[in-house]
Amino acid sequence: MQITVFGATGRTGLPLCEQALERGHEVVVHARSPETVPFTDDRVRVVAGDVYTGDGVLDAVQGADAVVSVLGQGEGSPDDLLTVAGENISRAMSEADVSRFVTLVGAGVREDGESVSLGGKMMGVLLKLLARDVLEDAESHVEHVRATDLDWTVVRVPRLDEGDPTGDYRAGDVDLGFEAIDRADVARFILDCLESGEYSRRMPKVGPA
Repeated sequence: MQITVFGATGRTGLPLCEQALERGHEVVVHARSPETVPFTDDRVRVVAGDVYTGDGVLDAVQGADAVVSVLGQGEGSPDDLLTVAGENISRAMSEADVSRFVTLVGAGVREDGESVSLGGKMMGVLLKLLARDVLEDAESHVEHVRATDLDWTVVRVPRLDEGDPTGDYRAGDVDLGFEAIDRADVARFILDCLESGEYSRRMPKVGPA
């Protein structure tokens, strides 16, 4: 499978690309700074560009079997990063006739009518108080993705940690609160989704096992 990854040089993107290569896939990395891409494998193709402006996005998704976004807001990021980037990615995918798309957001993004644990509700309140712009951007991004004709999956995760992966996870309609999941375990779930075709046009929550 050829997988295009946006956010590949980030803390979730790196284990995602590493595991994809371990599983025998080819990876296309879209990066603003190609010199920061640490992979020398001949199954990796690097495309220089800026997902926020759309530069290089069409080139990156051409010929892909699946596209993954593990973008996240950092210091200095635009408040609407996920929304604008998602629009550029989905537009390019439609033009390139690529349908499979998996995108990562926080568990604070809700589905209408879903049940939320007390811990999840408390986390939602904190997000609205401390990171309202980030939450609103993620919600806008998901609304746009769900309105497309793409074969999408929105992966929702709690707080992300790193350095202690278990190799396992809980996924689906699971209760998430203040717990954390290792980024490598999230990467594993994303690849499992791509390989199995599970959770098409759904919004699974993923937490630690």
